[in-house]
Amino acid sequence: MIIVMTGGTSGIGAEALNKIRENEDTIVFVGARIGNRTLPNGAKTLTLDLSSLDSVRVFAENVLENIYPHKIDLLILNAGVQADKNGGVGVDGFNLTFTVNHLSHYLLARLLLPHIAYDGKILITTSDSHDAQVIPFGPKTVDINKLAFPDNSSPKGMALYAATKLCNILTADTLHNKLLGNSNIQVIAYNPGLTGDTSLMGKQTGVMKIIVKAVRPMFRFLSLFNPMFYMNTAKNSGEILSDLALGNKKLPKGRFYASVVRGKVTFPKPGILVEDETLKKDLWTKSAKMVNLSP
Repeated sequence: MIIVMTGGTSGIGAEALNKIRENEDTIVFVGARIGNRTLPNGAKTLTLDLSSLDSVRVFAENVLENIYPHKIDLLILNAGVQADKNGGVGVDGFNLTFTVNHLSHYLLARLLLPHIAYDGKILITTSDSHDAQVIPFGPKTVDINKLAFPDNSSPKGMALYAATKLCNILTADTLHNKLLGNSNIQVIAYNPGLTGDTSLMGKQTGVMKIIVKAVRPMFRFLSLFNPMFYMNTAKNSGEILSDLALGNKKLPKGRFYASVVRGKVTFPKPGILVEDETLKKDLWTKSAKMVNLSP
């Protein structure tokens, strides 16, 4: 089995990779900014900087050179950042958080899609923050241009992060529908839930790790009244990710969204904005133009 993965060097992705590598016949190519990361046997890093679209293109070329003449069995798009200083502007002129969380993964999916095995799988990590009915700061509407080219009225902070996570699940749904009936490729959008021990907001200091451990019981108590407060562990979320990726946990027929709630995987309908066909088409078309691809 050949797997290509982003976000596999820390947090949820690293836990998933450790479990995936228990399958001896698996080769994993992990995109990372630093090529000398310590990874399990059978995993190899290829240089990837998701803040640069050119880096994504080079990474895709390197993947294809390494796997030739074989196909990709599993594409895991797991990397992400929260809105640090509202994302700033990246080298390509787009909001940095939007670029890393959505645009680079959109481009990578488009570039590698023709090289995925007939019965392969694409898994995109999203968040329940895409749904304003679940998370208060979730987007109630989305203007793609304001995400890509921020101004004073653009979403900021966690609202910006949530909007990019909506972009992830909209992309997954569009891919799911485009492939439906034409291919056996399965598309899964995965929400790992609130996870305290990850590097999503940057490398955790010793003090931060202590704080996370101390507040976890409080969050567990609050989750009795609202499941959004349940603080999962990277190990559990990562193991669920690997189980979904490897088919050890299967989605009900017709569903593409898997969500961890109180530490267990569920298969709910995603937020109402995911049903907005105009929004999905707008995101797909504008994203294609931004990365210089046809829709």
